[in-house]
Formats: sequence, C-alpha cells, structure tokens
Amino acid sequence: MAILCSGQGAQNPGMFDLVATCSEAEPVFAAASLILGQDPRDFVHRADAADLYSDRIGQILCCTAAMAAWEALGSAKPRSTVMAGYSVGEVAAWGCAGAIDVEPLLRLVQQRAVLMDNAAPADGRLVAIVGLRRATLESIVTRHAVSIAIIDDVDTFVIGGAGTDLDAACQDAAAAGARRVVRLRVAVPSHTPRLGSASAPFREALRATAPRLPASACRLLSGIDGTSVRDIEAGADKLARQISCTIDWAACLESCQACLAEAALELGPGTILSRGAAAWFPARNLRAVEDFRSIAGLRDWVQAATR
Repeated sequence: MAILCSGQGAQNPGMFDLVATCSEAEPVFAAASLILGQDPRDFVHRADAADLYSDRIGQILCCTAAMAAWEALGSAKPRSTVMAGYSVGEVAAWGCAGAIDVEPLLRLVQQRAVLMDNAAPADGRLVAIVGLRRATLESIVTRHAVSIAIIDDVDTFVIGGAGTDLDAACQDAAAAGARRVVRLRVAVPSHTPRLGSASAPFREALRATAPRLPASACRLLSGIDGTSVRDIEAGADKLARQISCTIDWAACLESCQACLAEAALELGPGTILSRGAAAWFPARNLRAVEDFRSIAGLRDWVQAATR
C-alpha cells in the first residue's frame, strides 16, 4: 500500500477529530503538545486562520496529523508499504517509516519552519498552475525569475517566487492558456532557490536526530526524484535539498505504481493527494483518512485493500 503524507494547505478545525481519542495516537499528540505548548487537538478548534496556516505552526500540525493517523491504524497497518510525502509531508513520511522518532521529528519540523521563514522573502508565496505543459511554464518562470516548486502532473505545477515577479508570471500563465491560477495558503516560496540558505542548516539539524533506514518492508521515497532511500546519508541530503529544489510528486506516484502498490491512503490533513492520485490507483483502492467517519471503518478498509 502507498502511504501519502500531505503537505500544508488543508489545515482545519476538524483535522484531528477522527483520531483524537485513539490511544495509539496519544504519544504523537503528547509530543506535539510539548512542541506547541498546548494540545494540538484543542489548538485547531481555537486558532484563527492566520495561526492555522502560518508556516511555523502549519508544518507541525500537518506532521502531527500524518503520524497520528498512521499510529491510529494500530494492528491494521499494512505489512508492506511505500511511503511518500508532499513538501513537509516528506518529513512526516520519515516518521511514519520509522526513520526518526516522533518527538525528535516534530522538533526538527519546528526548526525547519523557522529556517524557511528566516530565508524567505517577505512577499514570497506559492501558486498552483493547471493546464500548461512544462516547457511552456519553464519559459514563463525563467522570464520572470520565479521557479517551478512542485511537479504534480504533466500539466499541473506549483510555482514559487515573490512580489511583482510572481504576479507577472501568473498573468503570463493565464494568457498562455492555463485553466487555473490559484494562490495557495502558503506564504513561503518553498522548494525554490529563494530558500537556498535553509537547506544546509536543516541538514545539520536532521543529522542530529540520528535517522535510520526503515525496515525492509517499507520503501521510503525521496520527493525530489521519487527514488527509494537506500542510503540514509544520501536520503537525508535529498530531504534537506527539497527545501530549495523542485519536488517531483509525479515521479513519486510513478514510483508507487512501479513498487506494485495496489492501493493508496492519504494520511492528511485533507484529500488533495488522494484526489490527485486517481490516475495511478483504482477508485475503490484510493482513500484519505478524512473520508472515514470511524477508526474501525478506516482499519477495515485498509485490511480489505491489502488482503
């Protein structure tokens, strides 16, 4: 089974509701409470949109959601998995794969957010572009000194930049025939050279967590190229580089398929990754945690999909 760990953008007050009382997820919430200074299950219901979508809090919430959902599966966890994460979700995937323990991972995510915020321009942001081929978009971003941040599909991308340069690139993309140009709820131009100064210190922080290779039954994918992490140092290098380099999410989904994953579960928050993976998995074998109304239903589906 492919396990997909979501990035930022879908945080919401109900993001922990399904797993909030699950005993298996309690250690994740306890660790997140130490980092945030309050229980994330309470925080999301009290926070305003600015806090929910702030980079420093959003990254922690997203990784907490993924790891809590993973632990909530309990004995229903698939025996064989391929783990992939989108943006900060890749860090969560390292946690779900057992490469980094929960509390050190969440502290690492906190450091990651601070480093990225410090490196980012004040007016930086990300924008989704749908309906253009890569060659067309490459010429536009090059002309305006912005960058492709994420490759989602052959005609679906996220670009990152700042100020009037990004505005001009968006205008040109629309003029070139893009079906959608959508500003994302991320105020940092992640996965672009503008965050280049954050990668090296993050790599040092990552080293301090003493990451380890996952068990042989788990394949952990690198976001920048979709290849399996077979050497922990090389994998850690790529995890650090993805802060300031393009993520190839399409390659990650292709790798999931190449690994013969017959089903996929998005851990959340949100359902964007599972909806975007429809071309790679049959509808009956593709779900997000947020699709379920009970832990029992989630566990039953996972067991049926991997039988």
